[in-house]
Amino acid sequence: MPVTETTGHFSFADWKENPVSPEDSFPRLAHATVTNAFTGGIEAEATVCDYAIAYGSGTTGTFAGMELVTGRLDGRAGTFVLEERGRFDSDGTVHCAFEVVEGSGTGELTGLRGTGGFTYRHGETKVPYTFAYEVTRS
Repeated sequence: MPVTETTGHFSFADWKENPVSPEDSFPRLAHATVTNAFTGGIEAEATVCDYAIAYGSGTTGTFAGMELVTGRLDGRAGTFVLEERGRFDSDGTVHCAFEVVEGSGTGELTGLRGTGGFTYRHGETKVPYTFAYEVTRS
C-alpha cells in the first residue's frame, strides 16, 4: 500500500504542568499532561498526552511524550499512540516530530505506521501538522 500524506490542525484544549525538580534552578525537569483536539486528516475531539520536559533555561528545552489518539484518520475509525520528541526555542517556537508506536493501531487502523510533525509559533491557537502513513494488515 502506498504512503498517504494528510494534513490538518490541532489546538491545545488543556495544559497542566508540574515541576519535578526545583523550579528556580537549571536544568530542571517538569511533567505535563495535555489534551489536544485534532481536525483535518486526523479527527479527534480530545487526545490524552503525557510529556516529560527538560528546561535548559527559562525559555528553552526539550520534551518527549506519548499521545493517545482516538477518532478517525482520513475516515478510518480507531485508536493509535504517537511517540513525540521535540524542542522549544527562546522565541516560543516548538518543533516536534512524531511516530506511530508500532502495534498501537486498533479498529480500522490496525497495522498503522507513520511519521509526522508540527511547528508551533508562540500565540497560534491552531497548529498545522503533517502526517505520512500507511495501514498494512498482517
